[in-house]
Amino acid sequence: MSKISYFISISIVLLILSQFFMAYQSSKIESPKYTLLKAYDEFELRQYGSMIVAQTVVKSKSYESSSSNGFRTVANYIFGGNDEKKKIAMTSPVIMDMGDETKMSFVMPKEHSMASLPEPNSDQIEILRVSPKKYAVLTFPGYANNKKIAKYSKKLLASVKSEGIETFGNIQFMGYNAPWQVLGRKNEVAIEVK
Repeated sequence: MSKISYFISISIVLLILSQFFMAYQSSKIESPKYTLLKAYDEFELRQYGSMIVAQTVVKSKSYESSSSNGFRTVANYIFGGNDEKKKIAMTSPVIMDMGDETKMSFVMPKEHSMASLPEPNSDQIEILRVSPKKYAVLTFPGYANNKKIAKYSKKLLASVKSEGIETFGNIQFMGYNAPWQVLGRKNEVAIEVK
């Protein structure tokens, strides 16, 4: 075996191992707890409890144009862009309310209360308590984009409607993985139900 083919083989093995490691690490990140109320063929009905989020508003309804700007703004807050220069653990998923403008939220770790969280340095960040909500949720793999989010949102809404369940509000996109994770990617679209 030549040195080049040996190097390529080792590189491929290391890449695959790193992807499995990232998938394992993603599964250990704190996520909001929910109760599964009912599993349908195409979606799940979930009850989420109250949570605290750091949220920013991006003046766009496009996933591609709002995801990186919104992410950077909120990530700056948790990486120390606050009055205490305090780092806050990343959780998953990153939640995007896909209306006429996009609201991007990071769920704060459950160890924090409204009183214990530092004040954001940016006036583009708001710390909010979200009341308990019931969602219909559809999971899909791979990388997300506008086309996929539209496709799975349409599928979710049609499935929920066929079950006679009433919805309200905007579609929520929930992304669970870092951009460099290729294997084991998980995304969800959700809609609040009555």
